[in-house]
Amino acid sequence: MAKNKENQDNFIAKNRKAYFNYEVLNELECGIELKGTEVKSVRAHRLNFVDSYCEVKNGELYLLKLNISPYDFGNIFNHAAERPRRLLAHKKEIIKLERQIREKGITLIPLAFYFKNQKVKVKIGLCRGKKLYDKRESIKQKDLVREGDRKLKYS
Repeated sequence: MAKNKENQDNFIAKNRKAYFNYEVLNELECGIELKGTEVKSVRAHRLNFVDSYCEVKNGELYLLKLNISPYDFGNIFNHAAERPRRLLAHKKEIIKLERQIREKGITLIPLAFYFKNQKVKVKIGLCRGKKLYDKRESIKQKDLVREGDRKLKYS
């Protein structure tokens, strides 16, 4: 129980919309290269990654359209809010991901941000976009589970 609570304290943000809009095929934990004021903003949960995605450029993995708000108490060395940020992963993993991204309809989406051993980590997912009927099916399944839980609670 204590370990679960410990993990919750280290949790920063989760992209719940990604699980609804995409079918997650594979997940990978990566480090992220941040500046000092960016880390302070992330600790304050001031990031938005709803429209962000990952891309492989020159054999390196980059996270694009991630918005980390400038640190309130920063000085002239404050960071730019929407700059490309490099993700830290092994070369073999990047090559494998690049090969899989070339398939039609496959993309890399950040799923969650969290702290692990005082370092910011990003969980990225290899995702395929869901069709409208798949989304409807997901909603239907959630409603069935919710209805079953409600019946168990009141019986």
